[in-house]
Amino acid sequence: MDLPRSYAIRVGDMRILGPYTADKLATLGAAIDLRAGQTMLDLASGRGEMLCTWARDHGITGTGMDISTVSTAKARKRAVELGVADRVTFLHGDATGYVAEEPVDVAALIGVTRIFHGVPGTLRHLERSLRPGGMALVGESYWRLEPPDQATVEACYAPTRDHFKSLPDLVRLFGDEGWDLVEMVLTDQDSWDRYAAAHWLNRRRWLDANPDDELAAQMREELTTEPLRYVTNAREYVGWGIFALMKR
Repeated sequence: MDLPRSYAIRVGDMRILGPYTADKLATLGAAIDLRAGQTMLDLASGRGEMLCTWARDHGITGTGMDISTVSTAKARKRAVELGVADRVTFLHGDATGYVAEEPVDVAALIGVTRIFHGVPGTLRHLERSLRPGGMALVGESYWRLEPPDQATVEACYAPTRDHFKSLPDLVRLFGDEGWDLVEMVLTDQDSWDRYAAAHWLNRRRWLDANPDDELAAQMREELTTEPLRYVTNAREYVGWGIFALMKR
């Protein structure tokens, strides 16, 4: 159970595996008023930056789970670096089958709602781990601008236009599912640039070090095509944010 090696090459040593900066992560932690002693479950926790920095800055405790062995190892290392290894635990496994043993104050799934077949399924699963009055955090993409055609949709890594919603429609969906939107911190284009461009540099450095690897041709093709694809499409049309929700 793991992610493909190509994924590890693309993300390299990135700490935040989404179009979010450290400043925005700190803004979100302050905005949702995290307090010492609160508990958190972070599904698909990546390199653990959210859970580790919030444990350091706000005194929370928690558990993260991710399907990537590389990410899980880096998350554990990050916990040690930040001096919070006694407050956070990172597990390797499939997040779709995990529910907290004890209800938590905050349950999060950031950026991969597809593993629960979308936002509704994600919210239903997170609710299983939340205490009454707890908060769900969902990271999700949305259309910043209406894509003009199917080619643009696919260039933004969406199979159909309906794969993403507009921001108003996404907020409406939260309400239709019975949740109040209580906070949100959205990306901007600079956040997207930092995320997307880091992948290009990671590919190039890896290619320079591994020119004869079996994945070299794939990484070269991606590095050749992805920058133009990104600036033409995703940078203009796709937004992303983390939304804080409380069950009505």
